[in-house]
Amino acid sequence: MPAPKVPQVHLVDDDPDVRSAVSLLLKTENLRVTTYPDARAILESVDANTPGCLVLDVRLPDMDGLTLQRELRTRGVQMPVVFITGHGDIPMAVRAVSEGALDFLEKPFHDDILIEGVRQGMDIDAQQRAGAAEMAQVEERLHSLTPRERQVLECLLDGKPNKLIARDLDVSVRTVEIHRSNLMQKMGAKSASHLARLALACDEYRDRLSPR
Repeated sequence: MPAPKVPQVHLVDDDPDVRSAVSLLLKTENLRVTTYPDARAILESVDANTPGCLVLDVRLPDMDGLTLQRELRTRGVQMPVVFITGHGDIPMAVRAVSEGALDFLEKPFHDDILIEGVRQGMDIDAQQRAGAAEMAQVEERLHSLTPRERQVLECLLDGKPNKLIARDLDVSVRTVEIHRSNLMQKMGAKSASHLARLALACDEYRDRLSPR
């Protein structure tokens, strides 16, 4: 299994002086930084599993920052984005934020504002990845259930008591209790309500939350 990637700031700017200055600023805050001179370079280097935060210049030689943001999203790269630009305007800023950017900073910007935005982006990315990892674990546990345990789970999600489940499945109440205990253990559920929350968070059962 490959070692997990280290979260870092991915800075894209075609101006080497800006790359150097912003990189130094962020490194003084104990942030890891990788710099790229253009859109092509970062598209070749990051993927959906790359953790961290993006700092993108709006005007790049091969692709503007907004287009780059959209292209990264289509490739599954969901890292939060902070835009920096020397030629910003309100419509451009609105468009960037409406497409998910955390901030849109005009050069020269205050160091503290950039640092705050980047740290917020790093925190958001970490939280999103932790949530995704937890959900993947729940999905894996769900797939470990036997067909009968799944039947019992679905009956529980419908609010049926053990006696009614036993009647519907044509088994004894004791058998239902055993299956229920097993699926609770496999799902890592501490209570019936916890079990329901775990199951309903999965795509397979999420539609049960919708009004019928």
